[in-house]
Amino acid sequence: MSNSECHTHGYIEEKQRYLARLKRIEGQTRGIHRMIDEEQYCIDILTQISAVNSALKNVAFGLLEDHLAHCVKEAADLGGDELDAKLKEVSDAIARFSKA
Repeated sequence: MSNSECHTHGYIEEKQRYLARLKRIEGQTRGIHRMIDEEQYCIDILTQISAVNSALKNVAFGLLEDHLAHCVKEAADLGGDELDAKLKEVSDAIARFSKA
């Protein structure tokens, strides 16, 4: 099992929910595009951008939670280098996410 692999992805059970959330975010993003095209008020556009950012963060936190509960747990059960690799992977992902 490599750093990017897990026997089962933790999000699979919630896949349809994630896809629905991402579809809503996609619609919100198109709405922002339309607002700019229609030259709407800056603060209203910024409010919508904030809502999209929040929605994406919620998706990311959910995926992170699923990853910890499944892939990292699986690596912990195996122990050794697998666990070290998964913990480093999660740490790096959190660091990347926190920069955004």
